[in-house]
Amino acid sequence: MRLVVQRVKSASVTVDGSVVSSIGPGTMALVGLHENDTQEDLECCCKRLLACKLWENDSGAPWRHGVKQRALEVLCVSQFTLYGKLTKKNQPDYKHAMKAVPAQEMYNAFLEMLKSNYEPEKIKDGIFGAMMDVALVNDGPVTIVIESNGHQVIGGEDDGT
Repeated sequence: MRLVVQRVKSASVTVDGSVVSSIGPGTMALVGLHENDTQEDLECCCKRLLACKLWENDSGAPWRHGVKQRALEVLCVSQFTLYGKLTKKNQPDYKHAMKAVPAQEMYNAFLEMLKSNYEPEKIKDGIFGAMMDVALVNDGPVTIVIESNGHQVIGGEDDGT
């Protein structure tokens, strides 16, 4: 599982001209599921996303507080292209991304896991499988990648596990 996490001042998802979800300060996470992801991958990424220390503490020390400590919002956006790579002809290849039906089940389980480990009303998301316009104001900018233990990128290539 791979998350691209951005600390944001605000973020929103629009589908067919209508805003379907928006947050104020917090994190926006693009969520990619690998074809071999399991419940353990969801648990790992849930824990790390909610614990990710991207803000300073009350004394001004950087990288000390996460969304839970700050009572901030989280916007998740499903994005199978996070497991894409380019072929020799520079065409995208998404063969390591989880297929749509199991991915939707895993993504929904991930959202439920986030809600059960935080405040449910502070977890927002787009529409799985839809063409979404994602807007954000990156705070910093701060962007990090969180990956579950089993699917690291080695030398620019997915290790295939």
